[in-house]
Amino acid sequence: MTSHTFFFNGPYDETMALLIEARNYIAYHDAAEHRKLPPQVRLQISYESMRVTSRLTQVMAWLLAQKAVHAGEMSKEQAASEDFALSGGEICSDPSGPDNEELPSGLRSLLERSHSLYMRVYRLDAMVRADVEREAAAAVVG
Repeated sequence: MTSHTFFFNGPYDETMALLIEARNYIAYHDAAEHRKLPPQVRLQISYESMRVTSRLTQVMAWLLAQKAVHAGEMSKEQAASEDFALSGGEICSDPSGPDNEELPSGLRSLLERSHSLYMRVYRLDAMVRADVEREAAAAVVG
């Protein structure tokens, strides 16, 4: 169980820290500075801020479902269902944003780190789903 705790607590802690950082960035970033920017850049900042938020909330929801499995509150099969799948598709997996020099550096950093975390959890989701599928296939054969 120790390996599981590290396996999920690391991403959970990282996600929580990024959520807090993103919230603080969005809530307290100098709005006066944003007003000086062209409307298209302001729109891009809003879009990319929402993408960071989407990534992080998708990751947190997935991690909470996995914690529920390991706490015995949910079956692995239920957690691997579409109801608890990591979603966000193209929007969350798109790596663009950090290279956009018009965006504030803090937002570019959040974009890069949230994308990296999302993609790691995406791979974990695929591993968990494959494991559940293997177990189901073995149960049918056995």
